[in-house]
Amino acid sequence: MTTPQQLLANAAAELLDPQGRALAGAVEWWALPGLPEQWPVAAIGTGPPVLLLHGFDSSMLEFRRLVPLLASDHQLILPDLYGFGFTPRPADGAYNPAGVLSHLESLITALLARWSADNPPQAASPTLGVIGASMGGSVAMELARRLPERISRLLLLAPAGLTGRPMPVPPLLDSLGVRFLSLPWVRRGLCRSAFADPANGMGAAELEIASLHLQAPGWAMALGQFARSGGFAGCGHPLPLQPIDVLWGTQDRILRPAQKSAALALLGDRVVELDHCGHLPHIDQPQLVAAQWRQFSPRSAPKT
Repeated sequence: MTTPQQLLANAAAELLDPQGRALAGAVEWWALPGLPEQWPVAAIGTGPPVLLLHGFDSSMLEFRRLVPLLASDHQLILPDLYGFGFTPRPADGAYNPAGVLSHLESLITALLARWSADNPPQAASPTLGVIGASMGGSVAMELARRLPERISRLLLLAPAGLTGRPMPVPPLLDSLGVRFLSLPWVRRGLCRSAFADPANGMGAAELEIASLHLQAPGWAMALGQFARSGGFAGCGHPLPLQPIDVLWGTQDRILRPAQKSAALALLGDRVVELDHCGHLPHIDQPQLVAAQWRQFSPRSAPKT
């Protein structure tokens, strides 16, 4: 069986997308406090640290087009979320929102330890900016509430799971759903739906990256358990105190209109809608995402 390390090593050499190859080649395997095995993390660039959180059933490779635009003046930290991407998937793992957040807290502890080792004792420890895409937006909101002293600001990209309530998938149905998601024609359809203009924006290179992590050992097991947990939902209440900006594509065909309307009502004027953009602003419009990150927006602070 191919290990996650081997999958990423092969990706660094063989992916069709050159930005995907570069990002896969930057992955290191970190020991994290309180967690067994080693975990994939890419740390790229220099400057203020920014944590990038990918979406459901995806991997850090979805940020391949954004990384080159921010790495010149930021240190970008890209983990695969626990149970997703190319992470190890031990049989006794907690594949649920609590497990995802616990893993990120361990990652931030490791980051701070590395920073302390490289800086004089009197230097103030840094805070992190966070960019979260789709489900990663809900993860970012939860993390900001848990670690208000560590998270400085948020940029959410078509965030999913901010409203509603968890909907656990019953046993048997979860395994059927996972099997359905593994079908090549289903992966192709989902990938096309994520782009504003799939005829021109989505090809073999994009489909390869969207499907590669399915080869990771334990993918089906972990995804089924996460579905049984109900996943991330209702994560927008209450809004964290940190500044929040939101980018949302006008051609988003992944989130249902009712979900988007509820999230827009919650977020108000923090949302900027992007034309010619689908569910993945960091893929369809990475230059605008990078520009938004560099533009601090005072109106993003929650009303008090």
